[in-house]
Amino acid sequence: MSRPRIVIVGAGFAGYRAARHLARAARGRADITVLNPTDHFLYLPLLPQVATGVLEPRRITVSLPGTLRDARLVLGEADRVDLDARTVRYLDPEGGTGVLEYDRLVLAVGSVNKLLPVPGVAECAHGFRGLPEALYLRDHITRQLELAATERDEQAARCTFVVVGAGYTGTEVTAQGRLFTDALQRSRPRHEALPVRWLLLDTAPRILPELDERLSRTATRVLGERGVEVRTGTSVTEAKRDGVLLTDGEFVPTRTLVWCVGVRPDPLAESLGLPLERGRVLVEPTLQVPGRPEVFACGDVAAVPDTDRPGEFTAMTAQHAWRQGKVAAENVAASFTGRPQTPYRHKDLGFVVDLGGGRAAADPLGLPLSGLPAGIVTRGYHLAALPGNRARVAADWLLDAVLPRQNVQLGLVRAASVPLDTASPELARVPDGPGAQT
Repeated sequence: MSRPRIVIVGAGFAGYRAARHLARAARGRADITVLNPTDHFLYLPLLPQVATGVLEPRRITVSLPGTLRDARLVLGEADRVDLDARTVRYLDPEGGTGVLEYDRLVLAVGSVNKLLPVPGVAECAHGFRGLPEALYLRDHITRQLELAATERDEQAARCTFVVVGAGYTGTEVTAQGRLFTDALQRSRPRHEALPVRWLLLDTAPRILPELDERLSRTATRVLGERGVEVRTGTSVTEAKRDGVLLTDGEFVPTRTLVWCVGVRPDPLAESLGLPLERGRVLVEPTLQVPGRPEVFACGDVAAVPDTDRPGEFTAMTAQHAWRQGKVAAENVAASFTGRPQTPYRHKDLGFVVDLGGGRAAADPLGLPLSGLPAGIVTRGYHLAALPGNRARVAADWLLDAVLPRQNVQLGLVRAASVPLDTASPELARVPDGPGAQT
């Protein structure tokens, strides 16, 4: 009998975990193919530290060929899935096409930027979903302060940074971004002190609305100590090249609008003809698609029943995706042997939010922490969760603590290469949500 063909679409938290678990379990007894636009797994929770120069970009990437030795990597993006023919058509990075046949399919394509119908946002805002955007934002912020030193008429706008969305990503980008601009200020001549201003906006009544209120208060306090203006119940009604109009009627001159309002399931889900829940593929607790026992879905693209809250579905977070990837792998293996399938269950052990500078908000096992203890727990969690590069990340943290950052523009990524529009698949897609929870 020929070896079973398993195709995993996507190598984010869910897809990578599924591939790694299956590769170890199969030990060459199955043909495992991973279809992904890049050759690496990206550890998204540390992306703000790349954008602010704490970590080098490769520190948060893990090589797929190097860690999935018993799986085949195909560079490309799924274009069409024929569930009846059991095939996946894909587009490779250079415009070519190909077809993969499967006996079992694991859909883990993740999510894309969520755009709201706000005039000018697609043209003027910066997204924050991948390495290109993080590197571009780092250069952009550095450039704005350098230009502000000589362009007095534009100084206020260039020194103002507006972040929309006070969830995990927006809060961390703002907290660490403020530290980054402070470091840029210290590296400049003393007579060039600049009026740096950071604003964090969200329509919710508090920042980190999805977390315990105690963590929200901790983050709000840290941001306030750093001079960040936190405006809840406020958002953007229009974005222009020279500034943004807020819902309270104020116009804020700025050259930097960072869009962190969240993600939505990858549009591939809508093309499958399967039952959906808010754009996510409905699955059984075993992560199988009803009526398609050979198809599994996990991560942000899957609406997985929450066994602890009947009638609800698990959140679109990296931690759910990571755990679902393992369960999907176990159930794929079980489907070939006739063993019972395992339903997905998840117990929250707490949340961590890295605020930079050794500060964090965390509640491991329900114990609320702030300050240095929270910072230690947060960094310990990320080191434990990283599937590679732990020593390099720890070394970068140590160097950042004792040496000044090299604050220069690299010019590696141009604005045209990082559009916010989700029609740009390679840069707009994010494998699975970056929320950090233990």
